[in-house]
Amino acid sequence: MKLAIDAMGGDYAPEEIIKGSLKALDHFKDIEIFLIGKEEALKGLEGKSERLKLIYASEVIENNEAPVAAIKKKKNSSMVVGLELLKKGEVEAFLSAGNTGALMAGSLLILGRIKGIKRPALAPILPTLNGATVLLDAGSNTDCDEENLFQFAVMGHVYAQKMFGIEKPRIGLFNVGTEEEKGNEVVKKAFERLKNSRLNFIGNVEGRDIPYGVCEVVVCDGFVGNAILKSMEGIASVISQLLKEELSRNIFTKMGALLIMGGLKRITQKMDYTEYGGAPLLGISKPVIKAHGNSKAKAIFNAIKQAKNLVENDVLLHIKEEIELTGDEISV
Repeated sequence: MKLAIDAMGGDYAPEEIIKGSLKALDHFKDIEIFLIGKEEALKGLEGKSERLKLIYASEVIENNEAPVAAIKKKKNSSMVVGLELLKKGEVEAFLSAGNTGALMAGSLLILGRIKGIKRPALAPILPTLNGATVLLDAGSNTDCDEENLFQFAVMGHVYAQKMFGIEKPRIGLFNVGTEEEKGNEVVKKAFERLKNSRLNFIGNVEGRDIPYGVCEVVVCDGFVGNAILKSMEGIASVISQLLKEELSRNIFTKMGALLIMGGLKRITQKMDYTEYGGAPLLGISKPVIKAHGNSKAKAIFNAIKQAKNLVENDVLLHIKEEIELTGDEISV
């Protein structure tokens, strides 16, 4: 399997991107990585592995650049070069930790959408008490109508089904209350559409429900989804910091920490977003993964693992098949 990686995207590029890529090559013997970046950034990697291909790109799209303008102007950027390789079929998936808006814009302009999909969605995986939940949309579309939300649910259904191995993943619609009559007009219409579909729709879910893992898919517009994602990341970080401070406060707390170290490590691992890699751009015609901007080697390794699984499970093909079904008839 051939995977393209943007070596220049992210806060810790290119060093951590390279480390994560090399780790993936060591772990997965059935992949080939096309690492894309400036020649000076990739210097010294020649001959590291016969399954590592270096692709030189002279430009980099920075985080502060306007997405569409950057894609159109910087044709030899690591991001555009990677997307072009994917379009030509020279690789089977593309991964970047760079400018999210540019990655979405480039994916739409260069690759296009799956036929029938009105808007693609950024779909990160959130760690929860009962495992994991996929969130759609996490920032690609700030304004959505009921058709967009319904299609997010369909894509989330397929993604959870194929990636989590759950036959009938539970779908929740994010709202300010669990009652059916709650929410704005768009959410109310989406509720009716989902209720009358063959999806395993459990109704409205509130923000406090998500960490408990009440459903495998949470549907909302990108404005709300991004707020949920950033809030959960912030809360997890604060809790981790508070635990460290309290457990190192004095000799007694340090001794107690030693006794529960195993449990703390398991909790930390379960709530660590880097364990889940990145977020696929569901609805794009070919597999594109957006890794977190502050991804280090571990997160990049897991994002590569995620891209590999996305391809192996034919997730995009199954989404295409579901969308082609007429009306609300969704095969489950």
